[in-house]
Amino acid sequence: MAARLTRNGWTRWHLVGAVLMVTLAVLSRRAAWGDILRIATRDEESSHIFLVPFVFVWLVWVRRFRLRNTRPHGKWWGLLVLGAGAILSFWGYERSIHFFWHAGSVLVAVGALLVIVGTDILLSFLPAFGVLIFLVPVPGMVREQIAIPLQTYTAVITQQLFEVLGVAVERSGNLLSINGVDVTIAEACNGVRMAFALTLVSWAFAFGTPLRGYARGLVLAASPITAIGCNVMRIAFVLWFYGEQFSWAGAVHDISGWLMLGLSFLLLYSILAVLRWALVPVEAFTLAKD
Repeated sequence: MAARLTRNGWTRWHLVGAVLMVTLAVLSRRAAWGDILRIATRDEESSHIFLVPFVFVWLVWVRRFRLRNTRPHGKWWGLLVLGAGAILSFWGYERSIHFFWHAGSVLVAVGALLVIVGTDILLSFLPAFGVLIFLVPVPGMVREQIAIPLQTYTAVITQQLFEVLGVAVERSGNLLSINGVDVTIAEACNGVRMAFALTLVSWAFAFGTPLRGYARGLVLAASPITAIGCNVMRIAFVLWFYGEQFSWAGAVHDISGWLMLGLSFLLLYSILAVLRWALVPVEAFTLAKD
């Protein structure tokens, strides 16, 4: 592939220049990037930001052979993206709208990269660039609008699940009581945090496997349902620990959140496995079998 890249006009200086330009872009907006890192570190609702670099690398890796069909042209589009990002970031900072401040800073870094590599890279790795939107912390008002219905649905489903299992659980709004111990949904499991993290996992799964367009759409559309399902399983498990008054229930609460990410990935893979078994064409290509 190296020979093919050389014939297409790529040199090692494109890599050096790309790293240098992105580094300078981040440093030029270091206040915004520092704020993103601070929010991701201190706000559990935004902890999914730490997963974004891994998903980005994964989506680039599974599409690495597309580099053979790319050329370093269309670089002037990078200047437009860089300029638009700078204006958006400056405007967001002046108006104290952090979402635009952060989003503009991400666009500045993307534009700086495109100035060196051109638009072929953008089009060939569009899903990887698309996942960068998850670097932008979600405003508190938006999180609240998502959290209220999500937590309510989760509380109702969790109570009904325990009733089916024959365990007495009382519910008052988002408060669940088991064995005289009161546990709110926010305490047992943050629904919003799971929703954003599982949406990120669904994005990685949808664009990290060779699926057809409608199959990818179904995976992304099902991410809220997957989030609620995994959230219910997590809450039921953690709630039981709180009800039994185990001293390490808090540790189980923290660890179970990361375990749910792996479980959601396996759940999505199992659904596709069932569809393949039913001969539903979900992949972009199929292998001939005897």
